[in-house]
Amino acid sequence: MLATVCVFLSGISHARQSDLPNKQLFNLGWKFYKGGAVGAESYKYDDTDWRALNLPHDWSIEDLENTQSPFNEKAISQSSGGFTTGGTGWYRKAFNLDKANKDKLITITFDGVYMNSSIWLNGKLLGGNPYGYTEFSFDITDKVFFDKKNIIAVKVNNEGENSRWYSGSGIYRHVWLNINNPIHIANWGTFITTPHIQSDRCITKVETKIANQSADPAAVKIVNIVVDKQAKTVGRSTSTGSVKAGEILNLNSEINLKKFNLWSVENPYLYSLVTKVFVGDKLVDNKVTPFGIRSLKFSTAGFFLNGKPLKLKGGCLHHDNGPLGAKAYDRAEVRKVEILKAAGYNALRASHNPPSHAFLNACDSLGMLVIDEAFDCWNEGKNPNDYSLYFDKNWQRDIDAMVLRDRNHPSIIMWSTGNEIPNRQKPEVAEVSKMLSDYIKNLDTTRPLTSAVNELSPNKDAYFATLDVSGYNYAAGGDHWKEDIYADDHKRVSGRIIYEAEAYPFEAFDSWQKVLEKPYVIGAFVWTALDYIGEASIGWRGYWPDKLTFPWTLAYCGDIDICGNKRPASFYREALWKKDQLSKFETPPVSTFPLNPDKEAWSKWHWFDVAADWNHAGFENKPLDVVVYSSCEEVELFINNVSLGKKKIDVSAKFMGAWSVPYQAGTLKAIGYSNKKQVSISTLQTAAQPSLIHIKADRTKINADGQDLSYVEVSITDKNGVVHPKAENLIKFEIEGGEIVGVGNGKPTSLESYQLPQRKAWQGKCLVIIKSNNKPGKITLKASSEGLASSSLIIQSVN
Repeated sequence: MLATVCVFLSGISHARQSDLPNKQLFNLGWKFYKGGAVGAESYKYDDTDWRALNLPHDWSIEDLENTQSPFNEKAISQSSGGFTTGGTGWYRKAFNLDKANKDKLITITFDGVYMNSSIWLNGKLLGGNPYGYTEFSFDITDKVFFDKKNIIAVKVNNEGENSRWYSGSGIYRHVWLNINNPIHIANWGTFITTPHIQSDRCITKVETKIANQSADPAAVKIVNIVVDKQAKTVGRSTSTGSVKAGEILNLNSEINLKKFNLWSVENPYLYSLVTKVFVGDKLVDNKVTPFGIRSLKFSTAGFFLNGKPLKLKGGCLHHDNGPLGAKAYDRAEVRKVEILKAAGYNALRASHNPPSHAFLNACDSLGMLVIDEAFDCWNEGKNPNDYSLYFDKNWQRDIDAMVLRDRNHPSIIMWSTGNEIPNRQKPEVAEVSKMLSDYIKNLDTTRPLTSAVNELSPNKDAYFATLDVSGYNYAAGGDHWKEDIYADDHKRVSGRIIYEAEAYPFEAFDSWQKVLEKPYVIGAFVWTALDYIGEASIGWRGYWPDKLTFPWTLAYCGDIDICGNKRPASFYREALWKKDQLSKFETPPVSTFPLNPDKEAWSKWHWFDVAADWNHAGFENKPLDVVVYSSCEEVELFINNVSLGKKKIDVSAKFMGAWSVPYQAGTLKAIGYSNKKQVSISTLQTAAQPSLIHIKADRTKINADGQDLSYVEVSITDKNGVVHPKAENLIKFEIEGGEIVGVGNGKPTSLESYQLPQRKAWQGKCLVIIKSNNKPGKITLKASSEGLASSSLIIQSVN
């Protein structure tokens, strides 16, 4: 059993611009060139013909030269990367520094560059970072100019087969310019824990690292102030110390909170910790860290958040943002957490790499638990050019970049050292696992260590022994469908705490029932919560990829599609997780896509071929299979107000009910009853001819910062507003006052551009993503299509 722990942790608001006045977002005004550029690191290099752009940026999602598509059947990435293209790219940016900063410490921070980056400033090499998912910084104090412009150059090499999923290419996360006093809070230098929580008080411990990069020793005073949501001070502490020149001082203090709100998935209450650093009477640094208070307990009796049992309703996520590729705009990260929270998830696994700041901040503020994962491989690779080439030299730096950066987030409940690491049964691999676990525990003891393991058998016991919580991949079914590996392993290793780190969508019922039945199985994480680019067609054609995989580009296994629309599996999962849920679908009379007769039997990332579609002209009076997913006690089905009878739908029916319905146009309606009362209703309506374009923005007011987004959902409807699920019209967009940064639909075989101001609908829908400019004003979007009435909307961009 692990001890109960509680942590104060950070969740940072939009782009973090208000946290540190000395931390400046450095995303605007870059230039880019794709390909080799001899001498581009030189200060005097002429980049006038390079493309101007703002970050974040991902060139792999952009159209290939002389095409209107980012996809190429011959791409090196093949199905793993969704047939997208990597290569080499260069970035350059000119900037000036005020002479008032001449005595300051100046650093530049990259939140994530995929991959193998090299950085130069004014022609001098700063260094690089091979791993594409971790933050890295450089001290540029002695290399910057104050009397003329500075030039930073970045070379990015995304070459060869280096990923098992869509990675994206380039500077796809934020860049920051940091201007500090020589005496300042060190990077990742604040850590707050609360080892003692009682009903009437919480003792918090604050560790602060103060760096002195001046020439003289200094006496410092740190004041920590806890502020609640109403900006009221609820606790404070003061500590003092002396720090020598060129060294780092650790100062510890305690804050006693007598009244406090716990952070939870239902009430993700965030405070702010204001840390002020003084030398004499002079304020030399000031940092604001939003945080939450919560306790974790893991045992064979279950997982407990703030002393209350909680089963993890989990989903795995890759890092891409669908039509945006890998670009980690803050709003894109927030939106996907909002969507998954609304769909019933309370936990997400960042697979298989550390996620962006914005993603974790969203989880903090919205109440989503997170497994933060380090690697997909260690020193033995899965692809010829993957991280295994750099692991031995870089693992410690990359673990630091994950744990020290992220340990202040209340959303994070476990650290994962890796996923399906090759040869886990070998003693030498277990030794590496222990090395990583021991190292992480030197950085943070407030969370358990885990790892995701497939091919489960007793020969993995030595590996699992190096962990606190054991992640089982595909344990509820798949390779173990003839046995109950949970029960067998619990009998053999009674103290093992387990969760299903990856679960097949097709085995959702068995997976979740075993979580409910066994207290030592604390949750399950479906592969995947959101659909993604790469691992193309595993949710339909399955394994193994072959020449027929193209033109599939999406995995097509997500509960939610790449545009944020719920797919049928998501509705079923809600029936498993929530009361009085009801949805219905029909099996199309013609298969949605051609079937793969050679799919491996264990490849179960698919879902049933069903759709919310009651439009089948030509099939009148022919029987169609209608399925209902429901957690109501009974469901009654109607066709054009004629009852087809009630059915009891419960755990014995796996929360599914089926009817054979002779097709006739009109209304198919299901009514759910609990305690003999109507509690839910679900309707499918036959649509008339498509005639209208309906557009709706998720936000009609966005920030005028060149970073904020509005997602506009586009639907093709009949004259009565009924979405036509077979409409695939090409929609063209015109915009004034803003920028279209992405278009898309959920079709997994579409090879269309994600960049052009147009997109075909699929199942009657598509999506356009709008980004603000740097000035306030009105953004007008118009959508039109031949034969349909056009539509427009206005979004306000404000300071």
